[in-house]
Amino acid sequence: MPEAPLSPVASRARRLDLDRAKGLAILLVVFGHIVAREVPPGVEWYEPLRFAIYRFHMPFFLYLSGTVVVLSGLPAAVPAAWPRLLRRRAARLLVPFFGIGLLILAAKLLAAQVVHVDNRPDGLLGGLEDLFWTTAHSPATSVWYLLVLFLSTVVALPLLRAGLGTTGLVLLGLALQFADLPAIAYLDRFASHFLFFAAGIWVAARQDRLLPAFERWQFLWWPVFGAAIGLALAGWLDERWSMLVCGLLAVPALHGAVRLPPLSGLSWPLFFGRYAMAIYLFNTLAIGLAKALLIAVGIGWTAQHFPIHAMVLMLAGVVLPILLKALLLRRVPALDRMTD
Repeated sequence: MPEAPLSPVASRARRLDLDRAKGLAILLVVFGHIVAREVPPGVEWYEPLRFAIYRFHMPFFLYLSGTVVVLSGLPAAVPAAWPRLLRRRAARLLVPFFGIGLLILAAKLLAAQVVHVDNRPDGLLGGLEDLFWTTAHSPATSVWYLLVLFLSTVVALPLLRAGLGTTGLVLLGLALQFADLPAIAYLDRFASHFLFFAAGIWVAARQDRLLPAFERWQFLWWPVFGAAIGLALAGWLDERWSMLVCGLLAVPALHGAVRLPPLSGLSWPLFFGRYAMAIYLFNTLAIGLAKALLIAVGIGWTAQHFPIHAMVLMLAGVVLPILLKALLLRRVPALDRMTD
C-alpha cells in the first residue's frame, strides 16, 4: 500500500478522535497503577484485568504518539531544522522524564520515614542508579514512556530521511521485538514498543484509506482483538507475543471505535484527553499519597478494604493531577507547555 507524503497539512485541524483515544487510554493507565506491586490476598479479579490492559494500553499510546508526530510535520522537516526540533522535543519529554523521576524518588525517600511506600528506593544513590540506569528496579517506572518516545523520534527521523520508509520502520520494530536488549536506561522498553510508534507513523501516512477501514470493519476487529486478549489470559501467548498481537490489534479496534458513535459523540473523553499528559506525569504520586493516607487512618491494604482503595486511588490519580495542572501549572508558562 503506497504511503502519502509525511507532511504537516493534517495538523491544521485538531483531531478529536486522537484526543478521545488519549482520554480513554489514560484512564486505563491510572487503573493499572492503583496497585504498585501485589494485590491484597483474596483480590483475585484485579491482576488478570490489569494483565489484559497491559497487553495493549501502552502500545496504543505509542501508536497515538507516532500518529501525532506525523501530523505535527516533524518527519517532513529538513535536517537543518532537526537540532531545533529535537531541543524542543527534549524539553517536552526529557525534562519531565528527569524532573518527575527525581521528584518521585525524593518523595518516596521522605515519605518512607513516616508512612508505607510501595517500591521503596534503595537509598539515594541506589535510587538514582535504578531511576536512570538499572531501570528494571526503577522507583519511578511510570516515566519510561517519555524516554522511549524521545528515543523513538530520534531513531525514526534519520531513518525516514535515509529512505527506509514507514514500512521499513515497522519491519525494524518487528525485529526489535526479538532483540532482548538489556534493562538499562529503558532500552528493553524501547525495543518492545518502537514497533507501535512505527505503526502510528505507518497508519498516518495512509490514513485516508486505513481509518475508514478501521471504522467499516469494527465487527471484525473487536472479536479478533478480544480473542487475542483471551489467548493471552489463557497463557497460550507468552508475554512478548501477547503484547505484539494485542497491541497491534488494538490499533484498528480502539482507533476505529473512537471515530464512531457512541464514542465519537462523547465529550468527557476529550476532557481527560486534554489533561492526559498531566495525569500521566503525576498519577503515581497522587495514588501513592492517597494510599499512604488511607493506610494511616486505618483503612488497610486488605481484601475487605480494597474496593475503597480502588475507588479513592482511581479518583486521586485522575483528579489531583488535573487540579494541579489547572490551578498551579497553568500559571507558569514553561510548566504549562511541558504538561500539555
